[in-house]
Amino acid sequence: MNNEPCFDVAHLGHVELFTNKPEESLDFFVNIYGLTESGRDGDSVYLRAFDDYEFHTLKLTASDNTGVGHVGYRTSSQAALERRVKVIEEMGCGIGWSDGDLGHGRAYQFRDPDGHIFELYYDTNVYVAPESERPALKNIAQRYHGRGAAVRRLDHLNLLAKDVSAIRDFMTKALGSRVTEQIQLDNGRLGGCWFTVNNKTYDIAFSEDHTGASGRFHHITYAVDQREDILRAADIFLENGVFIETGPHKHAIQGTFFLYVYEPAGNRVEVANAGARLILRPDWPTVTWTENERKKGQAWGLKTIESFHSHGTPPVEK
Repeated sequence: MNNEPCFDVAHLGHVELFTNKPEESLDFFVNIYGLTESGRDGDSVYLRAFDDYEFHTLKLTASDNTGVGHVGYRTSSQAALERRVKVIEEMGCGIGWSDGDLGHGRAYQFRDPDGHIFELYYDTNVYVAPESERPALKNIAQRYHGRGAAVRRLDHLNLLAKDVSAIRDFMTKALGSRVTEQIQLDNGRLGGCWFTVNNKTYDIAFSEDHTGASGRFHHITYAVDQREDILRAADIFLENGVFIETGPHKHAIQGTFFLYVYEPAGNRVEVANAGARLILRPDWPTVTWTENERKKGQAWGLKTIESFHSHGTPPVEK
């Protein structure tokens, strides 16, 4: 690994999710989770949280199946995009250029070692709120609407992979990501790895897929301002018949206050509050957790629920 920091990639931009229950999923994300619809194109609906500056952070696409379509990262400049593409093409994992979509311009797509599709782009469509959503302060994109859980911004996602060590090598080279925390299993494999491209604690995590399948999705996460918002979200999910998988509680890794639910198509969705925790230290050493330490459960002793290791989308035939 090259120890010189690379900031060619600015931040996680958006995630495309597949749903085989498009109307039910859209109702969940808009009316219960609290996203705003910003556009439609073909089988896809573009959604965003009220403090996301881009046109969309979630692309919800009707499909015969579930899981992740692709993950988009915005680069810090056009030159940075070209630098990353050169590296990725040299790695031999490139797919090629696309013209983009409603949310952004030209993008370069590529695959990680597990088969997930990523894209990098720079030209983006900044969200312009209509009069009914215009905020009193001009330094945010949209006024707070208070609908459903009213999540604030896209925070991170988690993907499943057969070989997390291969993913670690890939992410650090392809995106210039730094590894903030990881789980070292007794068998020598990495059980999980948390990555960041900026000063957030993480923007993406990968965990070992215990089914042995490839290219699956674990969860997507939007952030709220405080823990009380998550407790309120739990009541909102309860009142709307949304399945609560685990939480509210606090993660030991990354210290995030969390709540996990399933949207109607079965994709796992999280509401989280990372507090004010940032990685400001430029020489941050990777924090490694042992298998025995992880068996102790979450920060306050809640055991990790078994479905957290087995449920992913698309589902695996038993």
